[in-house]
Amino acid sequence: MPNTTRAGHGRPVRHWRRDVVEPATLLAAVAVVDGVANLTGHGPNGPALLVIAASALVATAAFRIRWARRHGHPPPGGDAVVPTAPEQAPGDSTLWRMRTTVRDAPGSLAALCTALAARHVDILSLQTHPLAEGTVDEFLLRAPGGTEASALTRAVSSAGGTGTWIERADAHDLVDPPTRVLGLATRTALDAAELPIALRQLLGRCTIRSLPARPADGGRGPEEVPAEGVLEDTVMRLRAPEGGTITVERPYPPFTPTEFARARALVELDARLGPRVPGGRDVLTLPEGDAITVRRAGPGDLAAARAMHERCSPRTLALRYHGPVDDADRYLGHLLSPRFGRTLAARTASGRIVGLGHLLWDGDETEVALLVEDAWQRRGLGSELLGRLVAMAVGAGCASVYAVTRSSNTGMVAAMRGLGLPLDFQVEEGTLVVTARLDAIPVASRPPYDARHEEHGGPRPRD
Repeated sequence: MPNTTRAGHGRPVRHWRRDVVEPATLLAAVAVVDGVANLTGHGPNGPALLVIAASALVATAAFRIRWARRHGHPPPGGDAVVPTAPEQAPGDSTLWRMRTTVRDAPGSLAALCTALAARHVDILSLQTHPLAEGTVDEFLLRAPGGTEASALTRAVSSAGGTGTWIERADAHDLVDPPTRVLGLATRTALDAAELPIALRQLLGRCTIRSLPARPADGGRGPEEVPAEGVLEDTVMRLRAPEGGTITVERPYPPFTPTEFARARALVELDARLGPRVPGGRDVLTLPEGDAITVRRAGPGDLAAARAMHERCSPRTLALRYHGPVDDADRYLGHLLSPRFGRTLAARTASGRIVGLGHLLWDGDETEVALLVEDAWQRRGLGSELLGRLVAMAVGAGCASVYAVTRSSNTGMVAAMRGLGLPLDFQVEEGTLVVTARLDAIPVASRPPYDARHEEHGGPRPRD
């Protein structure tokens, strides 16, 4: 039975050495036996020659067995397969997000895909952003494990791609773009405070700042933005629904007209729906037995918040606002606006606000702030509010939160330490900045505060 293997082209290849050696060995053995038989029958040393013949047969058999083991036949039922390359272990791959610019000409995209395929890179999704001078192609790629970003950029460059940008991706990027946009629009429709978060998730790693038309400190407001917005390379400015400006900026890559149109549509949706704050409440019981209701607050709570200011001592207001007490009321409109963050209000059974907790979007950072009425301090109310604010920050994908206070504010320091998170303390001229890292703990360890799911009491874990 001749032995064959399959070469890279799939055709069987016969091993001629085996077909020559085996018959030659058999013929040699027959010749030796015939010669020995003649000598035994006609010569005087017959027994000795028989021993020599037996030894020759044994040596021939040993040589045949050794050869067969080194060049054995394939197992029954199939041929031996010679792999052309080592197989990659299942799951040994890396996800990448890549953006590059190609000429707007037939075959440009095909050349790009061919270059990636030559390196065994799988294209999971593709978006195209037409420009005047070309087309920006945005890919989600799955590359073999160990593939370097530089290797991918060189491959794209050799295929005609320019201005290539690449970064690691994760499983969240596997959601197709229309589904992601619809989900962000739904979140924005339910809660006005979600707009900055939705823009950040829509546009990737970027810094978002909301500037009011009339600053709280009475200074000059930002230059008015046209209704259609402004796009300038890596910066886009949009007119906020309340008359201010929303500025979105990132170092690289430049925004495309498609991204600008998506962001503008999201802001327009927010403007058409008007001011809105989710309903629902969370009832908690303090150690002394007092029942407190915690819910989201908005511009409609401005009068009740000012009334709480009047009941607070000058020292309490100074610890919270770090400035003249007379200016405290000016900031309430800004703090209660969902455009700049989220606010939780703690109310008594009679409806009075006795505590406020703020989660403020500060560019790509997040600030937390607390104000508890003097008569309700040291009852654990501040810690309850802070824990819910941090849970909201975790749910929004924030990496850290920071609190700015005076070094003498022991209550705020104790509340931050009570979170059980890694803290960083910085003191300068009596001002204390305490930063808590949120990426040091799993997201699921503390469910986020979401008033939409609390109609029946108590927050629910995030989906």
